[in-house]
Amino acid sequence: MLLQAPAWSCRKGSMEMDDFKPVEIQHKRIFDEFFSQDPPQISELTFTNLFMWRIRYRPIWKVWRDCLLIVMQEKDQEPFALPPVGAGDKGAALAELAVALGSISPSPHICRVPENFLEPFVDTDRYRVREDRANSDYVYLAEELIQLPGNRFHKKKNHINRFVKSYEFEYLPFDADLVKSVLEMQEDWCELRDCGDFPDLIAEDRAIYEALIHFGDLRFSGGVILIGSKVEAFTLGELLNPDMAVIHIEKANPEIPGLYAAINQRFCMAQWSKVKYINREQDLGVPGLRQAKLSYHPDHLVKKFTLTPKK
Repeated sequence: MLLQAPAWSCRKGSMEMDDFKPVEIQHKRIFDEFFSQDPPQISELTFTNLFMWRIRYRPIWKVWRDCLLIVMQEKDQEPFALPPVGAGDKGAALAELAVALGSISPSPHICRVPENFLEPFVDTDRYRVREDRANSDYVYLAEELIQLPGNRFHKKKNHINRFVKSYEFEYLPFDADLVKSVLEMQEDWCELRDCGDFPDLIAEDRAIYEALIHFGDLRFSGGVILIGSKVEAFTLGELLNPDMAVIHIEKANPEIPGLYAAINQRFCMAQWSKVKYINREQDLGVPGLRQAKLSYHPDHLVKKFTLTPKK
């Protein structure tokens, strides 16, 4: 199961701006430098996330006065900007984004703006601010996802114990030698879910493919669970900032009880035991996904907002 497909769409339309350019793999160093200078709080702002979804969401970018500006331009959807990143004047960069979007859109939006961006950089006399609950990120204490302490996690522990008692398995950290096997598991998963009948699952499948075949360049972390010699679960993530990791993808054979809970716990234990928080991204307003994320008892949500310039 993918935690979600990023909902990077606002309204219908198209966009071209001559001084912006498409995201390509060779741009990773530039993005990483900006994210290092100004560590993100929202799950959208990693190069891996932007790159793996680039075919669907067509991100474009430029550097403006020491700020990284990113615009999403999904086909047949209204373009919008992500909040500016960098050491420059982000309030001025926000205004630049609003002007640029306003030149090609009747209703420009800056989306996925984290709460801690609002007070320093957003003039409420100039922007309407609307909370976007469906895209708020769920953040958990890494220690709790590993230890599953107390009665709150009793069901999760039972699921894992059932899996451990029922199957002989091996957890392995992800590496280049596992790419082919993980792609095979993803293909099997898509056959089970009839991905070809659902555009969102087709897009998800392509995003996973792009991440996996570029593993050597993207340098994210991951883990797999093998039963016998077959990959039956995999997950991919990376550091979002020094205190927080973000999980981009988590998939498991749905016919094996407890496997989703097991891959989540094993990955956090193996890779993220030294960070404080784990960001498991948003629920997109989908009731089942919201219930699943709440069942792990988040420590807090990273609230996000949409900004619309006042006319």
